[in-house]
Amino acid sequence: MERLKILVVDDESRMRKLVRDFLVREDYEVLEAGDGEEALDIFYKEKNIALIILDIMMPKINGWDVCREVRETSKVPIIMLTAKSDESDELTGFELGVDEYISKPFSPKILVARVNALLRRSGLTAGNDEKFVEAGGIKMDKTAHLVTVDGRPIELSIKEFELLDYFMENQGIALSREKILNNVWNYDYFGDARTIDTHVKKLRAKIGEKGEYIKTIWGVGYKFIVE
Repeated sequence: MERLKILVVDDESRMRKLVRDFLVREDYEVLEAGDGEEALDIFYKEKNIALIILDIMMPKINGWDVCREVRETSKVPIIMLTAKSDESDELTGFELGVDEYISKPFSPKILVARVNALLRRSGLTAGNDEKFVEAGGIKMDKTAHLVTVDGRPIELSIKEFELLDYFMENQGIALSREKILNNVWNYDYFGDARTIDTHVKKLRAKIGEKGEYIKTIWGVGYKFIVE
């Protein structure tokens, strides 16, 4: 089986080596770039990159601009790395389509766990026992990463797809924001509720009238109910 390719972008060679070594142990093929310009060159040259690990502060082209350009043509999962722990930076990243956000310093083992989880939920690794989920006219093909509403294709980001999947798999259950973040984002999150609320707002808008299925439970979180 061909190994999945991961592009690691960071201007610190020490950091790239650390991340690469841990990913190689997991049998991933790792490509490296030392700045944003090199990263885009590799991204356009290699057509089958499965995931990008992207630093923000880099020479030539910063991580925000790399992410912005990649998102014009691709939904490849992106994990953003930063030396900052500024909440506004995190929200900016999610607005641009970042799927995960990790502040330095971080545990390489945790990074690898998030890579594995993100690729698994994207249908690129084993672990999806049920290929299809369907409820109230919404149909999800987990392997192909496709969503249709009453037969009409809907464009969702990786994180929006995972969020909808989690809601549909837990129909009728009141889900706290903490539980949603821990399961969908796959790690303990210590920020406020705006991250998940922003994604829910976008998800509701994209699925149109079916967005009414996602009920706000005040003081708790959300519940997915097909009426």
